[in-house]
Amino acid sequence: MPRRFTLYILLGMVLGLVAGWLCHGAIHDPVAVKDAAGYFSLITDVFLRLIKMIIAPLVIATLIGGIAHMGDAASVGRVGLKTMAWFLTASFASLLIGLVLASLLHPGSGLHLAAGAAAASDVQSSLSLKDFVAHVFPTSVIDAMGKNEILQIVVFSVFAGVAMGALGERVRGLLTLVEQVGHLMLKVTNYVMLFAPLAVFGAIAATVTTQGLGILATYAVFVGEFYSALGFLWTVIVLAGFLVIGPRVFALVKSLREPLLLAFSTATSEAAYPLTLERLEEFGVSNRVASFVLPLGYSFNLDGSMIYCTFATLFIAQAYGVHLTLSQLMSMMLILMVTSKGIAGVPRASLVVIAATLAYFKIPESGLVLILAVDHFLDMGRTATNVLGNSVAASAVAKWEGQLRAPQALGL
Repeated sequence: MPRRFTLYILLGMVLGLVAGWLCHGAIHDPVAVKDAAGYFSLITDVFLRLIKMIIAPLVIATLIGGIAHMGDAASVGRVGLKTMAWFLTASFASLLIGLVLASLLHPGSGLHLAAGAAAASDVQSSLSLKDFVAHVFPTSVIDAMGKNEILQIVVFSVFAGVAMGALGERVRGLLTLVEQVGHLMLKVTNYVMLFAPLAVFGAIAATVTTQGLGILATYAVFVGEFYSALGFLWTVIVLAGFLVIGPRVFALVKSLREPLLLAFSTATSEAAYPLTLERLEEFGVSNRVASFVLPLGYSFNLDGSMIYCTFATLFIAQAYGVHLTLSQLMSMMLILMVTSKGIAGVPRASLVVIAATLAYFKIPESGLVLILAVDHFLDMGRTATNVLGNSVAASAVAKWEGQLRAPQALGL
């Protein structure tokens, strides 16, 4: 199914390129070009509306459920605290690396898409520090959901999740309902993503109609620079592992060749989970630590997805000429740090998180579909990065707990 979906995405991209190229060459009146692009964009607009439709219930259900279950992690004491400390540090580092490299490389600056000036003025005027702090706290969660005010939704979800975790068995039925809503929204998300190939077609056709085939060079730069950023992140992850477990970290990376390749080829962390767990135990990580850290890591330690969120968001902002101040960039990191937790099982989870962030900062959401065209190729790299980050985390926690044994024979 993933391969067929990827094929449809590629088909949508190719057809979009052909349709846009034909329109760009055949239509010479600027007004007519804009009208033609507008018709193509209509397909994209429908898809973006569907994405907006799922954001609020999806974030509420997954975040409340994830935070409520954090009581289970806390109950394991020392291991839970050390694990979460590693996860939060790694997430912050990944977000920061993506932000810094995107700011330095400017991958989206060559597009010069319309609506940038208006968006820039909106974000500049609406996000002063005083207004930001006051705006974070909702007066009504229903109003926040209606307007897709993501930070207000997060604040409510945090309070509700903490309260639900504290009440324990007394709200077991309510927690079950929240989890069922989460499963429902995952299914709805699956249905929405079925429209992605059409959205890719519309977005590419509209952009090529107005910009020409020169956009292909921008895509190549974006993909190449993102993989360069992933390479830098891998270096940081391995270095962090070296500081904790020493030179054995290189043997760990070597032992993970198969699960990393599986994660890369399928773009699915879950597909690599059994083999990753097996390799960690052969490496010497105790089953108690590995079976705790890995599942938790799938919700709280997605290093590859973290770097992608900041990198892709800034790519879109640059494409539309939206300038974000330092305080706004820090706010963006805070938003992404919180909203990305607990939705690892969501198809194209990074896209949902990025969509919510774009809406908050008044960056045109149409840019989301631009990155969707190449998202699968980027997803392959960030999924492999997620597996590496969680494996290093499990080994580090095992080392701290004195539960990192001598490795079994791996033929390394």
